[in-house]
This record gives sequence, C-alpha cells and structure tokens, in this order.
Amino acid sequence: MAASVKVPRIKLGSQGLVVSAQGLGCMGMSAFYGAPKPEPDMIKLIHHAISRGITHLDTSDLYGPHTNEILIGKALKEGIRAKVELATKFAVNLQDGKFDVRGDPAYVRASCEASLKRLDVDCIDLYYQHRIDTRVPIEVTIGELKKLVEEGKIKYIGLSEASASTIRRAHAVHPITAVQLEWSLWTRDVEEEIIPTCRELGIGIVAYSPLGSGFFSSGPKLVEDFTEGDVRKYMPRFQAENLEHNKNLYEQVNAIASRKGCTPSQLALAWVHHQGKDVCPIPGTTKIENLDQNIGALSVKLSAEDMAELESIASAIKGERCASEAGTWKTADTPPLSTWKCT
Repeated sequence: MAASVKVPRIKLGSQGLVVSAQGLGCMGMSAFYGAPKPEPDMIKLIHHAISRGITHLDTSDLYGPHTNEILIGKALKEGIRAKVELATKFAVNLQDGKFDVRGDPAYVRASCEASLKRLDVDCIDLYYQHRIDTRVPIEVTIGELKKLVEEGKIKYIGLSEASASTIRRAHAVHPITAVQLEWSLWTRDVEEEIIPTCRELGIGIVAYSPLGSGFFSSGPKLVEDFTEGDVRKYMPRFQAENLEHNKNLYEQVNAIASRKGCTPSQLALAWVHHQGKDVCPIPGTTKIENLDQNIGALSVKLSAEDMAELESIASAIKGERCASEAGTWKTADTPPLSTWKCT
C-alpha cells in the first residue's frame, strides 16, 4: 500500500510554513525508548524518509540529551538541509537525573545558540518551547523568541503542551505557528479546548505519539520488548491492571483494520490524518519498513461511520496517559506579565 503513496504537503499555521502532511518524530532514535540506535542506520532511515516525501523532521535538545540533534545535523549534510522543515525544542533541562523547565530569556537564547551549533545549521525552521515554565510569564519567553525570529535564527515559533490561555497570551506577542500535543485514538483530551483554540487563532497542530507510543503498532505484546531506559514501562496504560483491558481495544481496532485492508497502526494514524488538513502527525520509528507502513496510512479512507466506530472503541481506554500531570497542558498556565522582574 505504501510504495505508491505520495505524501502531500500542507500549510502549518498562518505564517507561511509548509510541511509534509506526515512528519518523522526522531526521539526514539536516541532516547527514552531504550538504548540509542546505531547512528548509520538512523541516518539511512532519515534519508529514506526524505526520499519518500517525509520532510518535516522533529527533534529536541532533550533527546539524548543533545545527541539526537547531533544525529540530525549529520543526516542533513550534503545538500539535504534545503529539502526539510527542521523542528527542534528547548526548555526541559536535564541535570543530575532531574528535569527542570526553563523559559527565562537567557536560557531561551543560550538553548537556541546551542541547538544551531549541534544541528550545524544557520536557522531553525520551527522552534518550540517544549514545556511551559510556570514561573515565567509566557510573554517574556515569547518576547525572546520573537527577537530570535527578527535575528534570523529561527523562522517560526511553536509551543508544546501549552494550555489554551497560554496559547492565547503567547499568540498576542508573536504569531504561534504550531502547537505540538499528544493526540491519538487513545489520547483525546485536547479536543475540548486546545484544538478549538488553535483553529480559532490559525495555529497548526502537530500530533505526537499518534500511534499511542507504539500501542497501535504492536498491541499489548509491545510491553515484552521494553528494555532498560524505556519510559513506557512507567506509563499507566501499559501497567498490568490496565493493559489487559486495553488489549480488548486493540483487538477491536485490529478487526476494523482487517475489514479496511490495512494494519492497525495505519488505521490509527489515518484517524489522526482525518482530523483535518491543519494537523500533521509525527509518528516516530527506527525501522524503514515501519516508516513505509506509516506513509501507507495516507491512502486509508475513513467514512464518518468508521470514525465514529473507532472513537466509540477508544473512549473505553483505561489509565492516564502519563504518570503525572506535571509537564502537560493541564498545568501549563504562567503568572501575569505584571509579576515579572527582570534580572
């Protein structure tokens, strides 16, 4: 199914950014899903993705930390840089095994300069605040990002896991091009307030973990492959008390996929693609065959009845999407600008 599929291009946001309708999440190549994968294999995968029309590459200074950006930089040599829309992120600082979120101007600038160096590029296409620093008014953080746009170091500004009020306040300082959020068949809490806010303001939507952190690719047997360093071992939905229940969900999705002549992962990814032309899912993979399969999701057509049936099944999911709400949009409001004291 995937071999003949042409990856369309879509407008992301209202400021002029155009990307492949499906992106490539690069995190798992270097971090959080077990040991880093062999660098030559990952560079080959990235080049294959670009040759197939997947040109929106997503990374972060957190992944590694830092090593994923270095990997992407190596992959973009030899004239390849001009073919891609490069997205990276800042804000989550890993020190001594603990995460600290920072959005103060000095950190914003230092992070950008460091990412430019690791990626070995002159400009970042889309630069996200990875998580919201609830100690710093969002106007202050966006103000510094606006300066980086004016200096030509970044082209477009994005937010990740931001609340609706934070998105509105940020957009009033400088147009936000994209909001990255978790959106999939089994993670739909963004639909009530965050998605409508983005659409009202003309902000593009980038859906991470569109395959449920691999659940819709492999089903419940996925947990058998978790190795040391795989954060999914701690996600409530993969815990024994929830996994048996969620297994039934996968089996029902699998049955629909068989009926549609596609795989469960293609069906789940197609569901995200059908949410609108302002949505770009960024499934991650470390295997060329899985990437080709993901591209095949673009040719899966779903009727309104198909969508309703899938949503009815997914509504029965058990378990929260992460172990703590800290670092999600639900806890991402910042103090008023009037409280900020420059240091």
